[in-house]
Parts: sequence; C-alpha cells; structure tokens
Amino acid sequence: MAKDGKDGKGGKAKGGRNGKNGNGRIGKAEYYEKLAPLQLELNRLARWLQHTGKRLLVLVEGRDTAGKGGVISAIADTLNPRQCRVVALGKPSEQERTQWYFQRYVPHLPSAGEIVLFDRSWYNRAGVERVMGFCNEEQVAAFLKQAPAFEKLLVDDGILLLKYWLTVDQARQEERFAERAEDPLKRWKLSPIDITARTKYAEYTAARQEMLGATHTKHAPWTLVDFNDQRRGRLALIRHLLDQIPEHEIPEAPVEFPPLGHEPLKERFKGPLRPI
Repeated sequence: MAKDGKDGKGGKAKGGRNGKNGNGRIGKAEYYEKLAPLQLELNRLARWLQHTGKRLLVLVEGRDTAGKGGVISAIADTLNPRQCRVVALGKPSEQERTQWYFQRYVPHLPSAGEIVLFDRSWYNRAGVERVMGFCNEEQVAAFLKQAPAFEKLLVDDGILLLKYWLTVDQARQEERFAERAEDPLKRWKLSPIDITARTKYAEYTAARQEMLGATHTKHAPWTLVDFNDQRRGRLALIRHLLDQIPEHEIPEAPVEFPPLGHEPLKERFKGPLRPI
C-alpha cells in the first residue's frame, strides 16, 4: 500500500483530503487513508482465523473490468501469503473437462486458519462459459441446481463463505477497456474473449440475473457491490466482509527484541563473488 500518498507506481496521488479527483470519484489520498485501518482489521481477522482454526472462503465475481483483481489485492496485500491464498484458475484441461464440474475447485478450498480468495470461481459456468458458448444449456441447468447444494455442504462443514458480485455500467466498462488498450502495462489484461464480451453486455445481464435467482440462498447469499468507482467499491466490500465476522478480536502477543549482546555484524564474502 502506498502510505506516502503515492499511487504505488511512483506517481503523486490525485485528489485532496476531500477525496475528489475531478470526476466525482474518491481520490487516492483519501482512499489509502481509509484503506489503512481496514487492512489492520483484516490482519486481526487473519489472527483470529489462525487462533480458532476457522476457514474463510471469498468468491469475487463480476463482469470484465469490474475490478476483481484490484479488490483481491487490497485484501491480500498486507496478509501473510502462506495464510491467504488467491485462486485464479485458467481454462480447464482436457482431463478436467471430463470431471464433475466442481471437482477442480475442491483442492483449492481453505484449510484450518486459511483465507482463500477466488478471482472468479465455479460461477464461470453460469456466466462467461454460458454467454460465450463454452457449455450447453443442459450443463448450465445442472450447475444452477447443484451449486446451492454444493455450497450448503461447504457451509455445513464450517467454511465461512462470502459471495460478491461487482457491478459496473457499460459506459464505465468501455472506459476501462479503452484504458487497457492504451496502457502497455495493462494490455495483458485484454484477451480475445474480452473483446467479444464487449458486445454481450445484455447477454451477461440476463445470465447474471438467472444465476442470482437460482443461487442467492439463506446459507450462501450474494452481496452486490457498486464498482463504478473501484476505490469506493473496494472499501465497501472490505467493510462488509469484516462486518460478517464481527467477533474476531484475540489478544495480540507482544513482540520483544532482546539485546544482541554484541555489535551488529557486517556481511562478509570469501572468493570472487560480491554483491552488485
């Protein structure tokens, strides 16, 4: 996180203390100021999970350019990567295509004390796979029937499951596609599927609506988060996540550094190798 008010890429943060940067969106300075205490709270949550052995599974879904990767980074950046894992699976292999649909996701579920963040999940079947023609309607129907039952098994086993859908209007999506096309550091985010998906906003809307209707359940509800302003969206999602687990305080053991007992040593090397 850029605590010095910079944007993380060496640039000066735009937007003053009021958080406005000229287009009504929250500025970077205010964003980082508000993000800092949330990340401290996420670390408290992580310690609570380790202490209790609870398992947290977070699904982050949404259209292309919605901001899934950004909010996942905001959650994971200050957490122990050995405890917090990000799962972003590629297209299934030939072998995986012959398996039960949920099978490839099961090995990535959290163990005791872990946080797992899915950057897209099994809901690919009800979204991109359906809209882009990578599966048939019979497979979609089977998924919509099985997903609530699968998630009920996870919740009944004690997994804390949170499901988020990031919403973004098509005008904002178009802006972000154009930005990716123009920025060589973001161009890798564009794929042929993304280009085709631009023309299928309405189809994605219809698929999403049916998916929400079939899989928004009492044991595994969906939460929609407005991501037209990605910074506001990240803050709102993280606050909501923390609110779902309100009791996660545990005493923090103090860290003590006893004296070395000697002067600090310097690195020394024998032979031809030297630090650059």
